[in-house]
Amino acid sequence: MKSFLSRYKHAWILSYGFIYLPWFMYLEKTVTRNYHIIHTWLDDLIPFNEYFIIPYYLWFFYVGGAILYFFFKNPQEYYRMCTFLFTGMTLSLLICTFYHNGTDLRPVVDPDKNVFTWMVALLHKADTSTNIFPSVHVFNSIGVHIAIAKSSCFKDRPWVVRLSFILAVSICVSTVVLKQHSVVDGFGAMVMSYALYPLVYGEGYASSRRKVTRKALS
Repeated sequence: MKSFLSRYKHAWILSYGFIYLPWFMYLEKTVTRNYHIIHTWLDDLIPFNEYFIIPYYLWFFYVGGAILYFFFKNPQEYYRMCTFLFTGMTLSLLICTFYHNGTDLRPVVDPDKNVFTWMVALLHKADTSTNIFPSVHVFNSIGVHIAIAKSSCFKDRPWVVRLSFILAVSICVSTVVLKQHSVVDGFGAMVMSYALYPLVYGEGYASSRRKVTRKALS
């Protein structure tokens, strides 16, 4: 155990979960009324499709699997991806803390229709329709794909990058097709990704992170 902890000192950044989860759960319990409804005409043009629950749930494996992969394979890229993801997630929480928001897009779903509507019904029970802007689902999908596309680990495996892109796009589409999010939430996540990209994937961050990583692994 001592050897493991010495080798994987970079696990400390995962303690962010002890900040994010209680904060998010607090917002879920307290933002229940008097919040701004996010709903546009474009949302009404998008049909509901329960089959997109599959990519929506795959998000958990996509993000979690990427973090674990880079954790063991490349600490530098792991630090960079976590910095990108956790910064955006914190900004999302801050926005929802001061700008209470939600949606009224969710349709009535018959859980007995098929296994997919049953899965959607489970999602509705577990997740409220508040604290949706910007979409963390969309932001993290973009962040993970950027990490995979930029990684030296997949230079000789372009098919991995292509599959990642397809899955990331499918997850982003699922958020609006399942009526979990408005297109505004997805657009907000894309803007946040665009703003954070040069800060995390610019050369200034890269050189400083290499120094920190070498020191941590020494």
